Amino acid sequence: MVFTAIIGALALPFVWLFHPGVVALDPESMVIIAASGILYMSAIYFYLQALQTEEASTIAPFFQAAGVFGLILGYFILGEQISYSQIIGVLLIIAGSIVLSLRFGQGTSRVKKQLVVLMLLCALAISLGSLIFKFYAVRDEFWTTTFWNFFGQALFGVILMLAAENRKQFSEMIHANAGALLSVNMANELINLGGNLGVRYTLLLAPLGVVQAISSTTSFFVLFFGVILSLFFPNLAREEISIGSLMQKIIATTLVIAGVLLISMQ
Repeated sequence: MVFTAIIGALALPFVWLFHPGVVALDPESMVIIAASGILYMSAIYFYLQALQTEEASTIAPFFQAAGVFGLILGYFILGEQISYSQIIGVLLIIAGSIVLSLRFGQGTSRVKKQLVVLMLLCALAISLGSLIFKFYAVRDEFWTTTFWNFFGQALFGVILMLAAENRKQFSEMIHANAGALLSVNMANELINLGGNLGVRYTLLLAPLGVVQAISSTTSFFVLFFGVILSLFFPNLAREEISIGSLMQKIIATTLVIAGVLLISMQ
């Protein structure tokens, strides 16, 4: 999370040089757009907390809930219309997420409530942040909105580092293996930056719920790479690859992808 905030802070002067008018925005809009950056960072926090308790391939489909929230928020706040195919798609996404959250053992199944709550909070934060970003990017200008969104991300990082424990952990992590840590994290964050800019620009071109649903199709890729790593590089991944577990993940992921395809149909 700290590296995401650092990238946001480093991007600020470049955006300002490219588009000096970013500072001409009214203070109220600056604060609200910055809040969208804080919401994005909050979503990352909830995701990382969920990742401590479950496999990545199990968590990833819950990102599709952002598409559900996006459809609802877009309809009621932005006036975006929802078709029947999109409603069916939403139901398929919900079904896929429920299937993947089930845990079977000793003849019973249960839903991991903590995982569901954390990932729903994550998806809601993503959707609210995207809603704010789209509203101001359409009303004002893309790069101006992007600048203050990055400012919110950087501000979240500053607040995070105010805690002595967080500063201590970050310092110990840097001193342990600075070279590898910085190179890997910075490369990851630059890729993440490019992806996020692409998604945010797409918000100008399509309904919020559709963009959120399509951009959240990480479940397929996470499942694919997770299984590949578990099979060929088991020291790098901890995916459960039993027949039953794989079938459950494949069924759930298929439902989610089918839902996304229906949502994207106009």
